[in-house]
Amino acid sequence: MKIFLQLGWFFKQEKKAYISGILILLFVAALQLIPPKIIGIIADDIHDRTMTTGILMTWIVVLVVVGLTMYVLRYYWRIMIFGSSVKLSRILRDRLYRHFTMMSPSFYQRSRIGDLMAHATNDLSAIQQTAGAGVLTLVDSLSTGGFVILAMAFTISWKLTLICLIPMPFMAMLTSWFGTMLHKSFHKAQEAFSSLNDKTQESITGIKVIKTFGQEQEDIEDFRKQSEDVVQKNITVAKIDSLYDPTISIIVGISFFLSITFGAKYVLNGELTIGELISFTTYLGLLIWPMLAFGWLFNIVERGRASYDRVATLLKEKVEIIDLQDALDIMPMGDLEYKIKKFTYPGETRPILKEIFFSLKKGETLGIVGKTGSGKTTLLKLLIREFEGYEGEILFGEKALQAYKLEKLREAIGYVPQDHFLFSATVAENIAFTDPEVSNDEIEMAAKLANIHEDILQFTDGYQTVVGERGVSLSGGQKQRISIARALLMNPEVLVLDDSLSAVDAKTEEAILSSLRQNREGKTTIITSHRLSAIQHANLILVLNDGKIVERGNHEELMEKDGWYKEMYLHQQLEELVEHGGHSYG
Repeated sequence: MKIFLQLGWFFKQEKKAYISGILILLFVAALQLIPPKIIGIIADDIHDRTMTTGILMTWIVVLVVVGLTMYVLRYYWRIMIFGSSVKLSRILRDRLYRHFTMMSPSFYQRSRIGDLMAHATNDLSAIQQTAGAGVLTLVDSLSTGGFVILAMAFTISWKLTLICLIPMPFMAMLTSWFGTMLHKSFHKAQEAFSSLNDKTQESITGIKVIKTFGQEQEDIEDFRKQSEDVVQKNITVAKIDSLYDPTISIIVGISFFLSITFGAKYVLNGELTIGELISFTTYLGLLIWPMLAFGWLFNIVERGRASYDRVATLLKEKVEIIDLQDALDIMPMGDLEYKIKKFTYPGETRPILKEIFFSLKKGETLGIVGKTGSGKTTLLKLLIREFEGYEGEILFGEKALQAYKLEKLREAIGYVPQDHFLFSATVAENIAFTDPEVSNDEIEMAAKLANIHEDILQFTDGYQTVVGERGVSLSGGQKQRISIARALLMNPEVLVLDDSLSAVDAKTEEAILSSLRQNREGKTTIITSHRLSAIQHANLILVLNDGKIVERGNHEELMEKDGWYKEMYLHQQLEELVEHGGHSYG
């Protein structure tokens, strides 16, 4: 029953609804004692030949009134208790979603999407069930059982009551044992479901790759195995769960046998009347629900506890990137300056960046190039505070990045990542993602700057064309340019293009860069690229190798050195000349 203590914060929050619901529930449990007593009285009156039509009608009216009252009151306590449990699900779902949005990329690197989806669906459903049906079952089984036992003992026969309760301790021991096994089995079943969820999401997302490499049958077989694992683990849960009802039925049957055997003896001895024995057995019938409910309660509670433990563990994950208490609520502006001695990713030992020192004046363009894995993207992710924990500081407007609220910092930076992501919405909605209220003219202007406007006009519904999930209906170059348009619409202080022109041809690249140079005067731009023509007009170019700056300067200065930049630039120029028959766009 630890789960009820864990949910204490919620029960306090919703105490009015729960207290009202429980009080009504207790009143209904007390009303249930009336019909068996009346049935016993009627039986005795018939046996003693004292029953009249008037008396019988009176008792019938009482039974009808009691039945209707119980019906109405049950409606109200269900609304109060189940209504509150739905609120718990909503609160936890909101907390989870907020937590997800606040977590750093390192959290998503070590977490599976399927797990996170299972937490937000199956686990929350099990917790909601505990706060609703669990509370109901606990209170109803204890109150009904308690009232019935008291009525049996004090209004009929305490000796017969004790005899009939002899099997009960065995039920308590068995249900406790079943509950422990159920908790472990359900936890394993939930983990298996998370894995299946993750597999499904991964396969659907990567269906093009699966088909391209002809791995459909292998993927289907892998899915079948994981699906079978989920089935087997849930069968284990069902097997344990199925032990409850037979066990309780046997115990109830033994109690009935004892009541009839010893009750008949007491009637023959004159200690009980026929009507009292009938009332007693009817009361015993009322105990069937509390006993069954008690077994069901263990099922609900153990499922809820396993799910709550999983969700609580997730919510305890530390949010790594947070605002300082005195963080400035203003958008940063001004020069950028990197003073980083060393940066290592969490959980790793080898530094990714070393001795990164440079400054960039407001309105200038920075180009960053280097081999794959040299640290270019990492350098940019530190700017938008996706990661921290580096030795040194990064200044924006002569203040450390941490001096600004994270929201304001990211509003000042329009970041276009390598792995561009489009939502399953219209082209216009994707471009206007950061400001849905912008006009169509502003959306079109951003699209023109990104050199995607003409392409959009060729789409079936123009700007109202739905791009499909993750932009599946668009080419790589189109997705990149829509992502750039989305960032340009922000008109950010700093525009960051992280290899965001890799899928467009050299002519389109030059058109986009030319638009940026003309329309972003006074604004800072940072570009990383494997194609050196994209950064040759930059005020400062950094060449990275193994996390270090090995060359720096503008294009002309770097071409005077016999370094990696000059060698790679000449190599790429030669490739373009061959590809375009003697014409270069660089």
